[in-house]
Amino acid sequence: MKLRNTYIVAAATFFLGAVQIVSADSTKRLTPQESISAAVSKPQPEYPQLAQQLKLQGSVTLNAFVSEDGTVDHVEPVTGNPVLLRSAEDALKRWKFSKQTEDGKPVKFVANVTFNFGTK
Repeated sequence: MKLRNTYIVAAATFFLGAVQIVSADSTKRLTPQESISAAVSKPQPEYPQLAQQLKLQGSVTLNAFVSEDGTVDHVEPVTGNPVLLRSAEDALKRWKFSKQTEDGKPVKFVANVTFNFGTK
């Protein structure tokens, strides 16, 4: 009987921990299309001189963590060449987004944005 109670307590603890993890990551996330639509100011990155000299091309994908007022708090890289990354981060930090709401209240959100370098 003690062993069974131990399993029940362990299962309940695991379940409550999982619920806390899900609720802790309840930040609204926009799709790439929603992110572009929500952007009201979109300064584009400069093609880095070194990347041009090396003829580097490619995409850089970033997540912008946006505050309730639509300004970018910080940026985290998802994928991309490190030589191109800094320029993309600098540009995305200057983007402005329309406010996002849930239940009529402004909320923080994550916008997923991809920049393409050297390709047309």
